[in-house]
Amino acid sequence: MLDVTREEWLRRAEELDLSGVHHIDGADEPGGGGSYPVVSPRNGQVLTRVADGGHAEVDAAVAAARRAFDSGPWPRLAPADRGRALLRIADLLEEQRDRLALTISLEMGKPITDAYAIELRAAINTFRWYGQSADKVTDESPHIAPDALALVTREPAGVVGAVVPWNFPLTLASWKVAPALAAGCTVVLKPSENSPLSALRLGRLATEAGLPPGVLNVVTGDGPTAGRAIGLHPDVDVLAFTGSTAVGRHFLRYAADSNLKRVWLELGGKSPNIILPDAPDLEKAAATAAWGIFFNQGEMCTAPSRLLVHSSVAERVTEAIVERARNLRVGDPLDPATEMGALVGEGHLERVLDHIGTGLHEGARLRTGGDRTRAESGGSFLRPTVFDRVDPGMRLAREEIFGPVLSVLTFEDLDEAVALANATEYGLAAGLWTSDLSTAHRVSRALKAGTVWVNCYEEGDLTVPFGGMKQSGNGRDKSAHALEKYTELKTTWIQL
Repeated sequence: MLDVTREEWLRRAEELDLSGVHHIDGADEPGGGGSYPVVSPRNGQVLTRVADGGHAEVDAAVAAARRAFDSGPWPRLAPADRGRALLRIADLLEEQRDRLALTISLEMGKPITDAYAIELRAAINTFRWYGQSADKVTDESPHIAPDALALVTREPAGVVGAVVPWNFPLTLASWKVAPALAAGCTVVLKPSENSPLSALRLGRLATEAGLPPGVLNVVTGDGPTAGRAIGLHPDVDVLAFTGSTAVGRHFLRYAADSNLKRVWLELGGKSPNIILPDAPDLEKAAATAAWGIFFNQGEMCTAPSRLLVHSSVAERVTEAIVERARNLRVGDPLDPATEMGALVGEGHLERVLDHIGTGLHEGARLRTGGDRTRAESGGSFLRPTVFDRVDPGMRLAREEIFGPVLSVLTFEDLDEAVALANATEYGLAAGLWTSDLSTAHRVSRALKAGTVWVNCYEEGDLTVPFGGMKQSGNGRDKSAHALEKYTELKTTWIQL
């Protein structure tokens, strides 16, 4: 893949199968509704039209999932057999890696190198990890009095509705789908209307891998219609959602208004990245801070969008980030040399520009960027943007922007840094740079975040859980802990 040129990617794009119909009960299904255009943010052109699912299509998908769960073989297979099916999905994802990476790059603007090397790697590893883990989860038999036998069994929870966003369309779908399938559940997946094409391909590959009909269904459509229908559906037992805090609130209401389904939420973030004067390598800290906010166009819930840096080193660190931002190559996502691609669409670009305008109005200092670029391409491109002299009360410091916009705040001592870091409704992730082991432990414990990275950022693998505190959600993706979301504990007490 690394030696594929932009021209070759463009040629392959012309040959790409971008079928836009639902995948329900093991077959492609056009549905009875209309369709909507999927617009590529790299040039503003329509890639294809996708079926616009509504209540009828969601009902059909949930009914197929319910049949597959209640009377089909999937929940009754030996866990090792389910694991082998997930491994076959991983193998097919690997075989289709080029085409899937190209699809993701076209539909949401991610650089093709990142789509291939990072997004597809994560999706493939997720299915492999849960495939290998499916038969490693054991039941319990507590030690009790000799006249009885107690069993604690983990049983699949039922039909899972998974609603995922556009920024990592295949990775985040895999984080929901793979553990749910490993646990023996059946799934109705609704991808974002901005990036449905890779998820539809996943559904077809799952059927090709041998999953029985109805085990994995993919329905496309918008959130207020298809997403709401899944949230309110009385035959959906578990809802797993990644997206904004505002929409997460809706899913909690849907659960209350329907069958009190369990709702697992991975929501927004306004992650602090704290750099202390004793950071082991200030140049590395600055380079990582720049990478973290500009990677994936800043469209990450964990993006270190608040840089909290000690005043004694603030200018040195900020200038290094500004220099990196000015030299970052913003370009066509299909160009392997591109380091930052397009934002997902014009609407989102306008929202990010609105945040930038508010930052200027409120008195923050713009160090670089702040405007769109490559307008002649028709795409939704923004220059990497850095603000300093940001006050904690400014909108730049409080609201999730979900774009390549960094806010630099300074502090004088450690207590102030921790207070600033925790002064947010979110609690998804945080970073800390220090050479002092005691400081690393004390500050990590004091930070209200589901993940704390020390002297690094965005590191980890499938063995560790991922999720947030406060209004960043509940429950965990990744690791064996994710299986807890998709299983029920049953106690059986047998009197001997």
